[in-house]
Amino acid sequence: MKNLIVGQSGGPTSVINASLAGVYEEAKRLGYNHVYGMINGIEGLLEENIVDLDKYLADKKNLELLKRTPSSYLQTCRFKLGTYVDHPDIYEKIFDILDKYDIDSFIYIGGNDSMDTVENLSDYAIINKRRQNFIGVPKTIDNDLPITDHCPGFGSAAKYIATSIREIVRDSVCYGVKHSTVAIVEVMGRHAGWLTASAALAKSDDCEGVDAIFLPEVPLDLDKFVDKVRILAKKKPAIVIVVSEGIKTTSGEFVCEMGKDDVGVDAFGHKQLNGCADVLANLIKEKTGLKTRPIILSSLQRAAAHVASLTDLREAEKVGKHGAKLAFNGETGKMVIMKRVNNNPYKIKYSSFNNIHDIANLEKKVPLEWIDQENNYVKDELIDYIRPLIMGEVKQYYKNGVPEHLIRKD
Repeated sequence: MKNLIVGQSGGPTSVINASLAGVYEEAKRLGYNHVYGMINGIEGLLEENIVDLDKYLADKKNLELLKRTPSSYLQTCRFKLGTYVDHPDIYEKIFDILDKYDIDSFIYIGGNDSMDTVENLSDYAIINKRRQNFIGVPKTIDNDLPITDHCPGFGSAAKYIATSIREIVRDSVCYGVKHSTVAIVEVMGRHAGWLTASAALAKSDDCEGVDAIFLPEVPLDLDKFVDKVRILAKKKPAIVIVVSEGIKTTSGEFVCEMGKDDVGVDAFGHKQLNGCADVLANLIKEKTGLKTRPIILSSLQRAAAHVASLTDLREAEKVGKHGAKLAFNGETGKMVIMKRVNNNPYKIKYSSFNNIHDIANLEKKVPLEWIDQENNYVKDELIDYIRPLIMGEVKQYYKNGVPEHLIRKD
């Protein structure tokens, strides 16, 4: 009889729990005796904060609720494990705990930094001839993991952004020419602009869409930015511009850092980026006198399960199931990946990438050839890439007029 443990790490998504449900369901089908969950990821494992998931997920209704519950059901962490060379005692403690619970397989659902953890633990196990195997299941709304075509979580966040942008456009134009406004919408994206690009999907025959999109892959010339707004203001009363939170100026400075003495960092040394919409809105107001509104979508992008993509949810569940299969077969140091077989009709297949070293701590950015730099927009190739990922609507369970979620009570 085998036992498996699964954890969630990094920023949550609206479908990350569908991956957890997939891992649990497939692991039980394959014959794992116990499927444990580590509360707060690897940090919780070190504190032996572990739950037997049968307690909550043996009930089929709970499994379906879990798939529709946003954020990390097992809670998350941003804990930098470090290397086994620098911290052998921490690694020994982890493996002692895994042995104590007779755990054979370890699955981590997460993004770049989580894959770093999988990589380090797998390497340590191989070098020290430990029996456990380690598999990564991809998750990130940023869509910046390399090798895989895209990441579960991105499609739902993109759907929320496109939906919200359509609503912002309708709100912006309702006052007419006498009360013209410039709305600067800030979207998540540190170095990769996939999420920001999804704003282009708002445009259709019943929505004029946004006026400009600025991605972090292209430095922002502030003078040209102001000139762009001036030109737009002569043509239309309501302007909507979308920018990535991690956008930099041509001098290499994060826009959100302009005028600030200090910006905090997380455990992995990543700067905490937010506020570029405020900076740019103030700049426009100062230079043009136009009325401006900064709009920051913030954590709503990753928590809006009520507008999740059905395609995204199904794929999140399937990568979880595929991860459980890899673990059961004794594979280690691998991440589940998706390969796009066809775009119209959309079709993907699931496999794994053998060298997680080529995934951990690397970022996939929007190709420059998919960005229309002259018009500050994105090209059709990028829109065609994202569109299939937002298709389909998830049927929610409602209670007292609001969506019902599954929560733990331990």
